[in-house]
Amino acid sequence: MDLFYILLVLLVVTRAFGELAERLSQPALVGELIAGIALGAAAAGFPSTFPALNGLPDNEVFVTITDLGMFFLMLFAGVEMQPEKVFERSAASLTVAIGGMLVPLGLGAALGWAFLPESPLRLTQCLFIGVALAITAVPATVRILTDLGQLDSPVGQIIVSAAVFDDILSLVLLAWLTGMMGNGEAPGLAEFALLSGKVALFLVLTAAIGIFVFPWGGRVMHNLRIHELEISAMLTGGFAFSLIAEALGLHFIVGAFLAGLYFGRGTIDEETYERIRNTLSAVTFGFLAPIFFASIGFQVEFSVFVAVPWFLSLLLLSAFAGKLLGAGGAARACGFAANESAAIGVGMSPRGAVELVIAGIALEAGLFATDAGGNLIVANLFSAVVMISVLTTVISPMILKWVFARS
Repeated sequence: MDLFYILLVLLVVTRAFGELAERLSQPALVGELIAGIALGAAAAGFPSTFPALNGLPDNEVFVTITDLGMFFLMLFAGVEMQPEKVFERSAASLTVAIGGMLVPLGLGAALGWAFLPESPLRLTQCLFIGVALAITAVPATVRILTDLGQLDSPVGQIIVSAAVFDDILSLVLLAWLTGMMGNGEAPGLAEFALLSGKVALFLVLTAAIGIFVFPWGGRVMHNLRIHELEISAMLTGGFAFSLIAEALGLHFIVGAFLAGLYFGRGTIDEETYERIRNTLSAVTFGFLAPIFFASIGFQVEFSVFVAVPWFLSLLLLSAFAGKLLGAGGAARACGFAANESAAIGVGMSPRGAVELVIAGIALEAGLFATDAGGNLIVANLFSAVVMISVLTTVISPMILKWVFARS
């Protein structure tokens, strides 16, 4: 069966590259992404030799598995973190998230305005670049911090909680962008009010379930005898929260994160909590996460390096500078030390799969249609944004490891 062959190849190659990265003093994530790039290049260069790997990112079953990878990464992040500490720092996290969105948004839009040709799509294309740079890929951030052993540190908790706020705020930007792509103008105040109301309703519903229903369920489970019932209960909560999030127009990873956050040490006893955490870690980092990050590497198109190298360089510089100045500057204003602020800025820099989703929406909407002059930047804008999502996810853990070492 092709699926088993694909999973076999991906697991063997990603784990081998992850081990190599660890031996070179880099996080395993770097090796897994490079493994995906190598496999994608091999499948594209020798399609008859690797027919099962060719066109893999468009395979619905494979996409479902990568979605599960995102789900388990976010569920693990929630379980690992302590909710009382997250809520204590919610004001700082929100400030970091806002700063980490506004500055990259402005830089990206300005970069597009400076280099894109005059056309009816120019404004929307500029905003697309800004939105793409404003995004933070929460699953990638979680994996990087886990590899570095910093997920439950004060800086790690700020990064993840700010990235979750960032994910919610990005929905507003995405609604604005898709409205402009579909109608040529931004949605009105009514649409934004409706979206804000859905976000508020989601937070209230999940808080009520997490605070009152989860602890009750934890007490009931002590009297039941089904084997590994706690794991099933945690997954049930995660799937339910994810469905609620999607029903209200949010990304399912927000629901998975909050389900894990509420299903913590206060819901079950310490021994059971550690067992669940270890089981979840094994499934996530031993199976699903490597496949998810390899799938990002499959999206690379190397032709963009030759077509518009200077524009790609400026885009990458803006991607890091925007988060360092925006998120890092906001963290500094909230009282964090210089090294901690730098770590927060770099930690908010990976774009990963979230940026790929936005790029895919823009591609389907015809945002990259070339003009009569066949402008190279417009023709390669989709590939450039995809490349930035991969490069920021590969480079960020290397920089972050160095920043944490200095701290």
